[in-house]
Amino acid sequence: MNQISTFVIRRAFVLPMGLVIALTFSLLIVCVMQGQPTAKIIILAFLIIPQTVLFVECAFRRLVVEPDRITAFRPFRQRVVCFADVTSLETVQVRSRVFLTLTAGDDDFLIISNAYADFPALVESLVAAVPEATVTEETQQMAKKPPVRQADIFTAWFAVIALGYVLLAQFKV
Repeated sequence: MNQISTFVIRRAFVLPMGLVIALTFSLLIVCVMQGQPTAKIIILAFLIIPQTVLFVECAFRRLVVEPDRITAFRPFRQRVVCFADVTSLETVQVRSRVFLTLTAGDDDFLIISNAYADFPALVESLVAAVPEATVTEETQQMAKKPPVRQADIFTAWFAVIALGYVLLAQFKV
């Protein structure tokens, strides 16, 4: 592997998350304008906060895989793991959700989920880059056919549809 590859959270998940925030904010504005109960307005206002944090975290998270290291970029922080220092590349799989743990020493680790776009290529590049002895049997098996998770995308789009329905219902007599 002699190239630099960048992996981001699947945009098919990030887009509906942005729409959920926009619809929640629209619903908040409609509730304020219609004089809805204060409790409803407060709940909607507080719902926007974790939605926005999740959206920003997902929208700006990326992994850059270079020939000698991987860098995880997150809002306001980043973590670098050199492949020469890796002591293990392990996998935890729960149904279609996969977590790769890249460990380098006692305190240096990176957890990567299959929420990233082109996850099979990410797994392939990691398995090829780390020392062969550090890749566990489970990771080798999973790397042959990495699962791609679609349930979170479905759930996000369901939230968009549900919020759209609730927003439209505000205008019904």
